[in-house]
Amino acid sequence: MAAVSGSVRLQRCVVSPAGRHSASLIFLHGSGDSGQGLRKWIKQVLNQDLTFQHIKIIYPTAPPRPYTPMKGGISNVWFDRVKISNDCPEHLESIDVMCQVLTELINDEVQSGIKKNRILIGGFSMGGCMAMHVAYRNHRDVAGVFALSSFLNKTSAVYQALQKRGGELPELFQCHGTADELVLHAWGKETNSVLQSLGVSTTFHTFPGLYHELSTGFE
Repeated sequence: MAAVSGSVRLQRCVVSPAGRHSASLIFLHGSGDSGQGLRKWIKQVLNQDLTFQHIKIIYPTAPPRPYTPMKGGISNVWFDRVKISNDCPEHLESIDVMCQVLTELINDEVQSGIKKNRILIGGFSMGGCMAMHVAYRNHRDVAGVFALSSFLNKTSAVYQALQKRGGELPELFQCHGTADELVLHAWGKETNSVLQSLGVSTTFHTFPGLYHELSTGFE
C-alpha cells in the first residue's frame, strides 16, 4: 500500500476573517471530498460563506491515497481503514502520519501569531474522527474540538491515550442525525459517552431524521 509522507504540505482553502485575525478554525472534510468541496457544501447549506469577524477558517484537503473500502481505489481520505465500522481495528500507521501533517498546519498558525488555545479543530464524518485523534492524542491545548456525524472505533487509540494521561482536555461538540445510515447515530453517541467517561467535557446534539449530511437544523 502506498504511504503518505509526514512531510506532505496540505492544499488549503482559506476564508479570511472580516476583521483582525485572532483565532483559527481548522475544518476537515469527509472521505472523498476536498477542502474546496466542503466550503462549497457549507455555503449551499447556509446560503452564504461561513465567516467570522476575527476567525480564519482553513479547509485543508487530504492527500490522495489508496482506500480499502473502495477496494484500494485512490481517494482524498485522512487515513485508511478496513471498513466503515466501529468494531474493527484502526489503521494507526496512516492516522499517525496524518497527525504529523496536521501538526504542521497547527504550527503554521502558531508561528503566524495565533496561540494554540485560540485554534479550533473539527470536521465532518472521517474529518471529525481525524480531529479527535489530533486533539486528544497530540494537541490537548487547542481551544476545542467538533465532530459532525463522526465516531471512534471501540478500541480507539484516542481512548487509550486518555486512559494513560490525565490533565486538562479540550471540550468536544458533537452533532449526529438519527437517520444516518453510513455512520450510525449509536456509534456517535457511544463515542461521546466513552470520551465523557474519560474526562472530556462534551455536548451532543441529535438531529431527528437527518441523514449523513450537513444541516442548519432549521427547516
